[in-house]
Amino acid sequence: MDVFQAVLFFAFSATITPGPNNIMILSSGLNYGVRASLPHLFGICLGFPLMVLLVGLGFGLVFERWPALHYWIKLAGVLYLLYLAWKIGSASPTRIESGHARPFGFWQAAAFQWVNGKAWIMASGAVAAFISLQTQQPLGDLLQICAAFLLVAFPCVGLWLGFGAWLKQYLNQPLYRRLFNILMALLLVGSVLPVIQELVQELLS
Repeated sequence: MDVFQAVLFFAFSATITPGPNNIMILSSGLNYGVRASLPHLFGICLGFPLMVLLVGLGFGLVFERWPALHYWIKLAGVLYLLYLAWKIGSASPTRIESGHARPFGFWQAAAFQWVNGKAWIMASGAVAAFISLQTQQPLGDLLQICAAFLLVAFPCVGLWLGFGAWLKQYLNQPLYRRLFNILMALLLVGSVLPVIQELVQELLS
């Protein structure tokens, strides 16, 4: 219970703060509405705890043994996030409203966690901080961590989705919607700048 209470606070603070997932679900809520964005929401809320589980079960050891693999995955993640930022920033409100554009699906959002730099930091940080090598029940602690993230994911990420849908009534002009999408794209780019800096340092070292 002590582990669960501690990780619950960590999970809440890490999940509620801005990051690629929340920026994208906010944008999806405004552009597509709550109902159409539900697969995206469920993909985040279920995909990330699964990622934590796999990292805790030893998936992270693969990257410790082959660090170059982790580097290339992070690089692919940065390039994909920059591509998504371009898609969001260049999205035409008329194209979205006519149904030619689609929000993230469940599997897209779940798979996105593996190329999301913030998700990697959260998952590896939680496992490293709350599972001790001397613990008598590492699997039990890991399941508590996963349960904590699952518990906070829906209200935290759902809040961002609801906020995006609420903003829609105030950004009903195509120009305002376009400016909002550009702002979300810039925030998404800003969220990956630390990862880009890290990749450059690794390349130069």
